Amino acid sequence: MQPTTPVPFSAEQMKWYEQACARIDPKRLQDLLFALTDIHSPTGFARAASEFMVQHMNRIGMTARYQPMSFTSGNALGELRGSGGGASVLLYAPIDTHLECSEAEKILTGEGAEADLQPHAQRLDDWVFGLGASNPKGMIATLTEVATALIEAEVPLIGDLMLGMADGGMPVDIAARGHAGMSNGVAHLLNRGGYPDFAIVMKPWNWVYHEEPGMGWFKLRVHGTLGYAGVPRGTPGFRSSVVPAATVIQELEQWIIDYAERNTSGVICPHGWIAGVRGGDPERPAFPSAVTEIFFDVRVNPRTSPAEVKAQFANFVRALQAQRPELDLDWEMYGSVPGGTTDPQNWIIQSCKRGWEHLERRPHGTPDLLGGQTDGAALRRLGVPTARIGWPWPATGAPLPVAEGLGGMGATYIPDLIPCAQKILYALIDTLTRPRHEMGL
Repeated sequence: MQPTTPVPFSAEQMKWYEQACARIDPKRLQDLLFALTDIHSPTGFARAASEFMVQHMNRIGMTARYQPMSFTSGNALGELRGSGGGASVLLYAPIDTHLECSEAEKILTGEGAEADLQPHAQRLDDWVFGLGASNPKGMIATLTEVATALIEAEVPLIGDLMLGMADGGMPVDIAARGHAGMSNGVAHLLNRGGYPDFAIVMKPWNWVYHEEPGMGWFKLRVHGTLGYAGVPRGTPGFRSSVVPAATVIQELEQWIIDYAERNTSGVICPHGWIAGVRGGDPERPAFPSAVTEIFFDVRVNPRTSPAEVKAQFANFVRALQAQRPELDLDWEMYGSVPGGTTDPQNWIIQSCKRGWEHLERRPHGTPDLLGGQTDGAALRRLGVPTARIGWPWPATGAPLPVAEGLGGMGATYIPDLIPCAQKILYALIDTLTRPRHEMGL
């Protein structure tokens, strides 16, 4: 990574920045986060949350509107115009949660009794708990507090500040709600008046990233024959699909590990995991399934197309069948989202790094390799130079029980968010108080 390009603040810009930072109110941020977390908004069902944020953005002095996508789904977009001649910056976060917390999802979550897996908010001291309270709603509350502080500090903006939240940001495909997910909302937002010169996406991890991966979703089927529990092993004409699937899973797990290593470049390590195995019928355990299906997600480096990933997986399946001719396999790629990248020397990347370095008091350096997919990849693919900036995650020391692993991404310690807010404020003042030509526009 090259050193960050120095562009010092003027004395006036530093004064505006300090005034805006002084306006950041952790209590106000927590109040908004609690209220937003208390509005259930699973993918494809975010209308109430988006309408709430439209009302809130209008109250703080922005001009905001709701963008419907369906009866149950829509986006929120707010704007604060500067005096003219500057750049526009979109502060962006998704608004939908990755889970619904229904009975059917207990196969994913377990019993789901933890505080971060509840579709309602709880607060305790400086904490907020509830489904999505950290990701994405902690991001929305922080970005909104940044906009509020900038407005209250009366910073004389030249450029335009935009604040956007879209449904469909989770890496899911909800068929019952018009196939919501996989970044369908952010494209809708941009296509309906929300296209900026630059975007800043807030997401976990305390680094600035200029690129993010996409996704490749695959199903691998192991074929056998319909069986019966009452027949002995070795009965002619019966082949289990379930037992050979155990072998396939081990081979696939190693391929995914090798795939990630082989396709690592830039700041992206495209991890993947087997998500599940499906076959048989719990109401008919006497009849072993003729097909066992394995499904998984591997991430797609921006320098690797989904078609190339598909070809790599096809090679794996061919080699596995050649090595084990007794296996009867077929497969399909049923989801694909390309990665996205921004020139690391682009103004908004460098500006966010300057903000990061101002707060951290050290050079940014090379960030930890990234495998998480967000709408930032879609923004970049759609031509918007985009910086991702974040905070240390997950929060530690929660006073209520939270799920192990990813859980409900719903435990937020408010003080953790404030440095990130200050870094984003730095980039906004750096960008929105300059004429366009100083940023190469």
